[in-house]
Amino acid sequence: MKLVILDRDGVINQDRDDFVKNSVEWVPIEHSLEAIANLTQSGWRVVVATNQSGIGRGLFDMHALNAMHEKMHRLVGQAGGRIDAVVFCPHAADHGCECRKPLPGMVLEIAERFNVKLEGLPLIGDSLRDLEAIAAVGGQPMLVKTGKGVKTLAAGKLPENTLVFNDLYDAAEHLINHH
Repeated sequence: MKLVILDRDGVINQDRDDFVKNSVEWVPIEHSLEAIANLTQSGWRVVVATNQSGIGRGLFDMHALNAMHEKMHRLVGQAGGRIDAVVFCPHAADHGCECRKPLPGMVLEIAERFNVKLEGLPLIGDSLRDLEAIAAVGGQPMLVKTGKGVKTLAAGKLPENTLVFNDLYDAAEHLINHH
């Protein structure tokens, strides 16, 4: 099975400094929906792994998160794609959980749930913690320059073998054409 893990904010949808707190603020990045559709139609399973500390901070609730994800699923479906699962960490950074990226808890959960090997498993993200979460388990870190990606790239210290792309569309094309 070909499976790719996507971060959400800054990769699929536009990120906000004050958090994406509701479905109105959840706005897809140009060509991200088509990218997911292309992956789906090329036989890839797509899973989202996202830190959502806004829940732990009380900025929004599960109803709002579910509404954002319903919108994401609907728009991806209208574009001809599918997201097989959404895994999220609701905890604030100081909670001490195992699931918050850069820890690989969500990646491990996805690999177990979908029975895929960790080695070479691609994760597309816009922040260092996304890349560190997948690199920690021997997967393939892929950085996009959308969201926080340009700042992440400029800061350096990327995990070894990180691939860099302009956006999710370009990263998806790479996966489709090279796997």
